[in-house]
Amino acid sequence: MSLYGMMRTGVSGMSAQATRLSTVADNIANSGTTGYKSSKAEFSTLVLPSTGGSYNSGGVTSTIQTSISSQGVLQYTTSTSDLAISGDGFFVVQDSSGAMFLTRAGSFVPDSEGNLVNAAGFKLMGYSYANGTPTVTANGFNGLEAVNVASTSLVATASTSGAYSANLPATATAVAAGSLPSDNVAGSQYTAKTSMVVYDNTGGERMLDVYFTKTGANTWEVAVYDRADATPDTFFPYGTAGDPPLATQTLTFDPTNGQLDTSGFTDITIPVPGGQNLTIDLAGMTELSTGFTTFDAYVNGNPPSSIQQVEISQDGTVYAQYSDGSFRALYRIPLATVQSPDNLQVLPGNVFTQSSGSGSIRLGFPNEGKFGKVVSGALENSNVDVATELTSMIEAQRSYTANSKVFQTGSELMDILVNLKR
Repeated sequence: MSLYGMMRTGVSGMSAQATRLSTVADNIANSGTTGYKSSKAEFSTLVLPSTGGSYNSGGVTSTIQTSISSQGVLQYTTSTSDLAISGDGFFVVQDSSGAMFLTRAGSFVPDSEGNLVNAAGFKLMGYSYANGTPTVTANGFNGLEAVNVASTSLVATASTSGAYSANLPATATAVAAGSLPSDNVAGSQYTAKTSMVVYDNTGGERMLDVYFTKTGANTWEVAVYDRADATPDTFFPYGTAGDPPLATQTLTFDPTNGQLDTSGFTDITIPVPGGQNLTIDLAGMTELSTGFTTFDAYVNGNPPSSIQQVEISQDGTVYAQYSDGSFRALYRIPLATVQSPDNLQVLPGNVFTQSSGSGSIRLGFPNEGKFGKVVSGALENSNVDVATELTSMIEAQRSYTANSKVFQTGSELMDILVNLKR
């Protein structure tokens, strides 16, 4: 073994411990950083060939490992736009140049344009509901756009779907043809009636009168009219006598249990005046020996309203709640994952990107498969354990000092060797 080799080994040890101290410093400095993942230095030996009774000291090499897959503790906040992931997955974010990255740092707030941006300036990405229910692009970022919750205008949504369920009295007397609600004549008879508020294309309210009339054993007629066409004080006729209703349907019930016969019609489609075709699900209707009772009545759509607040569900759906109390889905946030999260490349801003050792990025929706759930009103704390880091710092300090002693000893022996000729 040469003295130079001994000194080089000491320098190698000091360099490795300095690297370890650097990771400790970063971890302690970021112990309060949302979504930060701690790093540590792993060492491996560097062995040089030796022959006979001669030994050549090698050294030590260091490799940095980041505990990306280790989840931090969730801390709950009062902001619905603060997001955390409970389980596997990463948020997909975008920088100002349009590049996509992964992150667990979910401290999002709206910027001046209404885009949800985290503390490092990265925009949260999601799939829009503007063109219908979104589907995920499993192996790419196509279709993603910045999640924007700006309320710069009023939004109205026409009614297109709904559901209604009630019990129709099985003991009711059948109404004869010629005086049914669908005949639309003065004095038309009916068994039960309800009304529903729906919305046209401009968000205007339309009141629909819905008549249920028993026409025979286990058979009922459903007739729907626009309240605006009703005759004052009497309702019938609507408009001109004999004009057809907006929609009619025949319901048939199973006499053995009073449930709706699903081999027949189970819904009704109504052309809303000034609006869209509204399909109401009637599958929950029953015919039992009791009075007319409404169980549920729901119709989508909303009048012109502005966004009051945003709510985000566990499956990543971003809902806007309007001033009238209604909700509308705006975006759905996907999560991303890779085969080996701990091998992702770490970049400034607490974000990650694909590397040769991590595997390719795959996208999916929260709460599906192995993806975790999104927790609104919470942030993921750093996974740094300060006590462990302080212990590592002391160990690294002692090892650094010991390696410096090796170098110092080698230097002193070199001085002795140089001075032997004197």
